Parts: sequence; structure tokens; C-alpha cells
Amino acid sequence: MPAIRTEGLRKSYGAVHALDGLDLAVEPGTVFGFLGPNGAGKTTMIRILTGLARATGGRAWVAGTEVGSGGRDVAHRIGHLPEEPAFYSWMTPGEFLDYVGRLFGLRAADRAARCGELLELVGLADVSRRRIGGFSRGMRQRLGLAQALVNRPDVLFLDEPVSALDPGGRRDVLELIERLRGQCTVFMSTHILADVERVCDTIGIVARGRLITLASREALLARYATPVFEVDVDPNSTGRLSDWLDRLRGLSWVQSAALDGTQVRVVVHDVEVAKRELLPAALGAELTLTRYEMMRPSLEEVFLRLVGEEAPK
Repeated sequence: MPAIRTEGLRKSYGAVHALDGLDLAVEPGTVFGFLGPNGAGKTTMIRILTGLARATGGRAWVAGTEVGSGGRDVAHRIGHLPEEPAFYSWMTPGEFLDYVGRLFGLRAADRAARCGELLELVGLADVSRRRIGGFSRGMRQRLGLAQALVNRPDVLFLDEPVSALDPGGRRDVLELIERLRGQCTVFMSTHILADVERVCDTIGIVARGRLITLASREALLARYATPVFEVDVDPNSTGRLSDWLDRLRGLSWVQSAALDGTQVRVVVHDVEVAKRELLPAALGAELTLTRYEMMRPSLEEVFLRLVGEEAPK
């Protein structure tokens, strides 16, 4: 059973359709990246799945319970870090996490142990007695992540979890998210594509309230891979580069071969044949190579292509 499932989920604000019949399934124990441009419906989706907003139509299930009918059961099985978490500024981090633990019904000994564990986990143990009102935005983001984990949730919702962090803090939080794989399902909405490419198992891209693709990270990148190989040739190579280029251009599986200085860019018709024959052909021509690479698109390139296709004409 999927950890998160939606069927025809809709949310309208007057004539504006924030979600427009969205179907989705997220496998348990995975890190799921939810991508889309501003206004695509990402935050609306999270608000509905966490029970903070009601859908206009359709159905949704989280941790096996239908949203809207599960009441406290769903609330006790999820964690949620909003984009801009709010706190009681007069509290210390330890006091705030203890307060959250009380809301979840944890016993005093369990609360104390869990608070200490989480403060250490998010790097706030050294400031556990300072007032939250004096925290930077990055420190507040770390504390927000800690409170989302107090109840050891089955499903963790993260809305832009690293947007306020410096590079070191981003690295630490991403490593933490990676460690959560298999322990809970992580649903992460973010606009930082490199972070999604690094930590997410599966990626869903949404535009104008509709899911336009859903695939594993590797499958998504492979689907939109361009059939291009780049080869750098050592300028002191004994082979004749121009002769090799002429032979390449005559092969049935080669679409084009262009030279830029000592770099050859080969566009092919058949990637599998090129994988087998391009490198042996270069070595057979007695060329010395310093680089041989099949070019892969970045997630950013795939994202911009898909979202551009969904833009209104």
C-alpha cells in the first residue's frame, strides 16, 4: 500500500485551480521530491495531505488512512515542517520540543530522551538553553525539522526544508534526510533542484495543478537523455583526428561528429551501439583520449523542458 495516495485531488479558489485532478502514489520508506514552479500547487498539496486544508474534490490517503476521516490518527502518524515554521519566542528549544512531545502524549522520560536526541541530531544541542526569539532563520529551520520528528512519524512532509540554510547547514540536513530513508516516507517539496537530484528516490513534477511526470530519478534522467558523447583528444596524440572524424561521419549509427579544438562531440542515432563501438574506434585510430563521456541531462534541464511544455500557449 502506498504511504501517500491521491485520486483526482482538486482544490479551487474561485476560478483558480490550485490542484486539478491530481493522481499520485508514493511508495513507503522512500524520499519523494515534489517539484514545480511557483503557484503550481505544491504547498496546497501538502496542506491538504496534512489536514490543514480541505480539498474541493477527490480523495487522499496518508499512512493508510483517508485524509479528512482519520482525525487524530493521521495527525499522530505524520510530521510536518512548513516553509516558515512558527515558534513561541520566549521558549528554549528544549522547552519547545518538550511541549510538542506533550501534545503527542509522550511520557516525561521519553520526552526528555527524544528532545536530547533531536537537538543533537539537528545541531542545536549547544544552544538548547537560549531563547528561540534570538535564533537566526537557519536555526529556526533546524528546530522546525526537530519538532517534525518528535513523534517518529511514518510520513514526514517537508516544505522547502533547506531554503534558509547556509551551505554547511544544507549539507547536514540533506544527510539527515538521506538517513531517514527506510525509517519513514519523506515527501519533500523544494525548488532547489540539485538537492532533489541528490537525495530523492522518486520525483514528481507538477505544473498548473496537474502532475506532468512521475518517475524514479534515474528513469527520469534516462528518459530525457540526449544521445550525445563527448571525447577529448590529447593534442600530442599520434593518430590523425581528421581521418577518424571522416570515418565516424560515414557510420550508420552516427548522426554528426563536430570538432571544437581537441574536443569531439558525437551525436548518435543508436546509443547502445555507440556505447560498444565509439571508444574502440577511437583507440583503433591510435588516438590518446583524456576524457570520454556520455552526456546526461541535469534535473534542471528536464524540469525546464517539462514545465515549458505545460506553459500556456
